Amino acid sequence: MASLHVDVVSAEESLFTGEAKFVALPGEVGELGILPGHTPLISRIRPGTVKIVSPDGEESNIFVAGGILEVQPNQVTVLSDTAIRAEDLDEAKALEARQKAEEALTKAKTQDDIAVVQAELEMLAAQAAAARRLGHLRRRK
Repeated sequence: MASLHVDVVSAEESLFTGEAKFVALPGEVGELGILPGHTPLISRIRPGTVKIVSPDGEESNIFVAGGILEVQPNQVTVLSDTAIRAEDLDEAKALEARQKAEEALTKAKTQDDIAVVQAELEMLAAQAAAARRLGHLRRRK
């Protein structure tokens, strides 16, 4: 069976390096699904979950706070400033951070400050949703 080499890297560490038969992630304009032999592509990605399915069917999930995707026919590279393994996501912490960011938004004075806080709120909302969804999947197993 054909496979892809996949690397998911944050500013702090490499979170995944290995082979996969399928990768799904949130592209800038919608969900992307990548199989071996995919057409070369470079795209921005939105905050959300990168799903990696290994050749034996095992699934790995990594939350990314956005970033860049590069696809070559047999290689996928995901670069993100912030990436967190699914098992390390904490919905309560994400919701607490989101509440603090919402408070900061009420105090923001300039358009630049507002834009920064709104981007952080979007990322934290996606992180909390990923933690909730992935936590639910872990409990079902």
